[in-house]
Amino acid sequence: MLWEMLNAARDLGRVHDIASVLIRYGFGSFVRGLGMGKALERAGRVLHWQHVDEYVNLDTPQRMRRVLEELGPTFIKLGQILATRVDLFSPQYIAEFEKLQDQVPPMSFEELLPQLEEDLGGSIDDFFSQVDRQSLAAASIAQVHKAVLKNGTPVILKIRRPGLRKIIEADLRLLQRIVDIAESESPEIRRFHPKEVLRQFNQSLHRELDLAAESRNAERVAANLVDDLNIKIPKVYWQWTCERLNVQEYIQGIQGRDLDAVDKAGLNRKLLADRGTQAVMKMIMADGFFHADPHAGNVFYLQDNKLAFIDFGMVGRLTEERREQVVSLLYSMINHLPTKVAEILEDWSDNIYTDEQVLTIEIEAFVDQYSSLALKDLSITSMMSDLMTILRDHKLILPADLALLVKTYITLDGLGRHLNPEFNILVFAEPYVQKIMMERYRPEAIARRGWRNLISVTDLLSSLPKDLRRLLRASRKGAFQVDITVKHLGQYVNHIDNAISRLTMGIVIAALIIGSSIIMTVTGGPEIFGLPAFGFLGYSFATIGGIWLLLSIWQSGK
Repeated sequence: MLWEMLNAARDLGRVHDIASVLIRYGFGSFVRGLGMGKALERAGRVLHWQHVDEYVNLDTPQRMRRVLEELGPTFIKLGQILATRVDLFSPQYIAEFEKLQDQVPPMSFEELLPQLEEDLGGSIDDFFSQVDRQSLAAASIAQVHKAVLKNGTPVILKIRRPGLRKIIEADLRLLQRIVDIAESESPEIRRFHPKEVLRQFNQSLHRELDLAAESRNAERVAANLVDDLNIKIPKVYWQWTCERLNVQEYIQGIQGRDLDAVDKAGLNRKLLADRGTQAVMKMIMADGFFHADPHAGNVFYLQDNKLAFIDFGMVGRLTEERREQVVSLLYSMINHLPTKVAEILEDWSDNIYTDEQVLTIEIEAFVDQYSSLALKDLSITSMMSDLMTILRDHKLILPADLALLVKTYITLDGLGRHLNPEFNILVFAEPYVQKIMMERYRPEAIARRGWRNLISVTDLLSSLPKDLRRLLRASRKGAFQVDITVKHLGQYVNHIDNAISRLTMGIVIAALIIGSSIIMTVTGGPEIFGLPAFGFLGYSFATIGGIWLLLSIWQSGK
């Protein structure tokens, strides 16, 4: 179980913290199932299983959110990733995960100063005429301070918290162990693909730790939107930007949540919503590289109804093939093609046991429900919520990039409606869908795809004789092998192997006891403590083996 965790003394305290929080919020059975409770109690750590009365009125999504909050920065970030997995969790869970605010008390500037000057390569006075010691914002990864360059240009300093990587790596080690055990022990947890979610989280978190990567994301988006004069992306000052420090242009504007200030400034809410959505739709549909968290906190409104996007720590990537699949899905939904919708969803999922007939029937009912409505009356949030419900019912899991895309659409729709209650993102999506579909079937596009397919087929045919020769040669030599992997078979083999080992040990112990008893009846020969030496040694080995066998069974909990 989790006994290997205890071999790493550096992680033992953290294991205790995790187990204690889970138990406090009523997940004691989960802790027992993982073996964390027994392992920690054997290590002398007392867990209080009974103090859960105060949380009895919280539902499961609320308790999960509170657990993630109490466990700290790494787990808050995990909750934010889970909030993007609308294909795995119901709206109740997503709503709770979205409440996880990545806001923590700021560190004092004096604590940040040694690392900051190390990254700058000198005293801050050598580079800035002024640095505000009071932070503008503080999050679990970094905090932001305003500064002024020697030439009078205002900038922001996004400084990563010192010592953060070591803490996060420790939490990731524990999460990996917990996921491995949870997936092997619980079919219900396995349904949520925890290893895939953890892999996505690991990648996302390491990207966020690298503040230079965030700056590269911002510059790439800026290059893609260079012709859109209504969108501003902060300039990056690369001479001071590195993994732990991000120096960017300071944006002077109205924070996205402050609608009263928007109205007082005389800005046009509808125009702001339209321009922001046009920019994000271009990122998604045309560029395949997009801001994946376009909520009001990451937007500033500027004069002349312009917008600025900030914080490019979370971005999405879509290949050309994936964009074509997304367009096909939207086109099939709009034009009442349920069979095509079902085919695309099945292609995206790795579940080969889906009942295609039932899925098609449910997709057809879903399409019928929305096909009678005018485009302006459709709600992408409702549509995606209903579609994700169908996916969850059929255990169809979206790839991570598509799950992030769905979440981005929903977030963007919320931002638009925040500005303009009559906003509808599908009105903006339709021209892109129609344009891409028309370009897909233009003669030159068909010819280009045909040429690519012809090259692939030619390569396949040209390599076929060589591959057949290798196959026949291997068959004649008896070296032809077929590898079959049965999912989760390894854990059952390990259980059987452990059981056989214990049985064998039990037989050996029984043989020693019987043999030693017979030797004890024989007189003569060497003695130990007045007993026949071989009989005494046999009993001793049997006693040691018996103690080992009992400890082994007790430690495994089975």
